[in-house]
Amino acid sequence: MVAMISDVIKPAVTRVISPTAKAMLKMGLTPNSVTFVGALGAIVSALIFYPTGHLFAGTLLIALFALSDLFDGTMARISHKGSSPWGSFLDSTVDRITDSMIFVGLLLWLNKTSDLLVPVVLVALVSGILVSYVRAKAESLDIECSGGIAERTERIVVALCAIGFHGLGISYVLSVGMWILAVLSVVTVLQRMWIVRKAVSL
Repeated sequence: MVAMISDVIKPAVTRVISPTAKAMLKMGLTPNSVTFVGALGAIVSALIFYPTGHLFAGTLLIALFALSDLFDGTMARISHKGSSPWGSFLDSTVDRITDSMIFVGLLLWLNKTSDLLVPVVLVALVSGILVSYVRAKAESLDIECSGGIAERTERIVVALCAIGFHGLGISYVLSVGMWILAVLSVVTVLQRMWIVRKAVSL
């Protein structure tokens, strides 16, 4: 099993942002409010900037709002109330919505010129949703299923880098990035299905 990006850098990032997260809690902000504002900002950015072809500007804003995903979890862990089932559910749900809207915004732009990349982006979108669905379904059966070559962090990094660099005029980066993303997402779905298959065969 390859090491995930989030497994490598998340502990270090958490240590860096913890003081800011504590300050946000003292200001009266809640983890759920940060989750909501960050998701709303990313969704609006994707649906306004991407369909109009402002890929680099849209990516910068989405990346900025995506930072909320780091802060809300840290805030929940260090708050007196701790993490809550509702907070966990809300965070997971808005993550799926945000990720989907990034691809929807991109598809709206690509579809204007009937770009041949549209089917590839659709595969990346659907398989990305399936990665999360397979895990959720597995966990409903009491099966741990968090493995796979490309979890959400990896997928969103690949997507935003490909879209953003394309917005800067770098040739082929969007095509290469979307193909890589589609393949990695499909492989991750198959890996998680295999994890569940092995678990139920024991």
